[in-house]
Amino acid sequence: MSSRIARLMAARVVVAVGVLGIALVVIGAGHEGAAAAERGLYATMAAAFVSTVAFALLLPRVREVRRLGLAQLALDAGLVTALVVFSGGSESIFGFLYLPIVVYGALLFGRGGAYLAAGLSSGSHALGIGIARGLGASVALRGAEPVATELALALWGLHSGALLLVALLASTLARELRVAGEHLDARTSALETLRSLHERTVECLTSGLATIDGEGCVTSFNREAEHITGRSREDVLGRPLQDVLPGALDGIGESPAGAGGQRRRVHFEGADGEPRHLGLAASTLRDAEGVENGRVVIFQDVTRVVAMERDLARTQRLAGVGQLAADMAHEIRNPLAAISGSVEILRQSLGERPELPEGRRLMDIVLREIDRLDALLTDFLQYARPAPAKQEAVALDALIHEIAEMCQAALPDAIHLEVQVPEGLCVEGDPTQVRQVLWNLVSNAQQAVGEPGRIRLHAAPGGRPQEPGAGSRNGTEEGSPGVCIRVEDDGPGIAPENLERIFDPFFTTKVGGTGLGLATVHRIVESHGGAIAVESGRSGGSTFRVWWPAPAMAAGREEESG
Repeated sequence: MSSRIARLMAARVVVAVGVLGIALVVIGAGHEGAAAAERGLYATMAAAFVSTVAFALLLPRVREVRRLGLAQLALDAGLVTALVVFSGGSESIFGFLYLPIVVYGALLFGRGGAYLAAGLSSGSHALGIGIARGLGASVALRGAEPVATELALALWGLHSGALLLVALLASTLARELRVAGEHLDARTSALETLRSLHERTVECLTSGLATIDGEGCVTSFNREAEHITGRSREDVLGRPLQDVLPGALDGIGESPAGAGGQRRRVHFEGADGEPRHLGLAASTLRDAEGVENGRVVIFQDVTRVVAMERDLARTQRLAGVGQLAADMAHEIRNPLAAISGSVEILRQSLGERPELPEGRRLMDIVLREIDRLDALLTDFLQYARPAPAKQEAVALDALIHEIAEMCQAALPDAIHLEVQVPEGLCVEGDPTQVRQVLWNLVSNAQQAVGEPGRIRLHAAPGGRPQEPGAGSRNGTEEGSPGVCIRVEDDGPGIAPENLERIFDPFFTTKVGGTGLGLATVHRIVESHGGAIAVESGRSGGSTFRVWWPAPAMAAGREEESG
């Protein structure tokens, strides 16, 4: 209602300006003796402008806006009547101004308001004609004889009929306009609700979602997409998707699946430089007419899934190797023992014949290689069938310092071993196997580092480590307290193509290595419920992170199993 009254005030100003222009023309066409009519017209125009300003000031302060609207319609009828009086009565050219009053009565108050305004305007018009005839204003302004009474009544009746007809039409149109407005408001509200629901749904998705136009430029980017890529929405909007997710659209549309949706994996490097694997699907985006106008791309960070698949494949390989070891180790050891005993007897018999020194040297080589093969079988059996772990609290600080002292004694002066471990730090496990894990990792770092070099052995309470680039929000898994052991070196690092195979049995890049050291470490850590991960920087250096359960966690597992 307030907005309609405000529009009515604006219309009054426009009409008043137009009436003023007409009045100036009419007055200019007058003659002597029309001074009173001129003053009356000017006073009426001034009253119209002043009342408009007054109503505009009152509108924000009035509670009953309908009353203000009625007062304005009544005042307008009075002003138009004054114009009729001072411009000729029944001959006045301003009689048409009653029509806008009827129209605004219909717009403000509906059908009843329209008929009320029509009746008010008709009565006011009759009053104006009567006053004009009584005062003789028309003669003073136009210089013509007044029309006959019968003609004046006929003109008034014609005006009144026109007002009633306008009231009928205006009220019908106002009702249709109101109904259309209500429908529009309902549709607008439903559309706003749907838009809000769509935005909330897209923002709450646990998958990244991006839409692109026909030219491949990003038009939308949800919150999870920002998290996965490390790029803000403002940074990627309007940019080609290939710049944001390289390779995301490669091959899409080359097959029937590309038109409706094609799932695949792409390698992605986030803004933090960490490599990730993304599971991606792209589908065609069409408008209401079915015309293709872009694509919608949905993607997830599947780095963890890839790591789990890799671990599963490794476990399957290890299971096969373990079974092979169990079947073959004893079968090989028995012949080796027989060969070793026979060669030893033969060597003793040759020892009494000094003329055969070459034979004794060859026997020594055979015995040495038999011992090496037996050691290899021992490592193989230990990896395939590790001894049952004795679960007990292990003082990790004392164990690390002990291993550090032994390693430091064997290290060259150019290689520095740095140890950092809090006092009283403990883990739960088999002391022998914990020692074996630490010894193998430090020995591996010692073999990788050059001179001069540095090896860092750190241990501290911490959460379970994530796979590199796994998309963790905080870097550790919540609810998994334990000890994080970190062995770092500044050696040449590990080639990217070797990172996935570093824990595979018999895989080694060292001359003379067996490839069972890190595989055994992996097996021991997993058997204790821990986790191990390796990182290698582009500029060199490697870091092995071992998460080992704390004593309280292990005790809890024993209680659950009991």
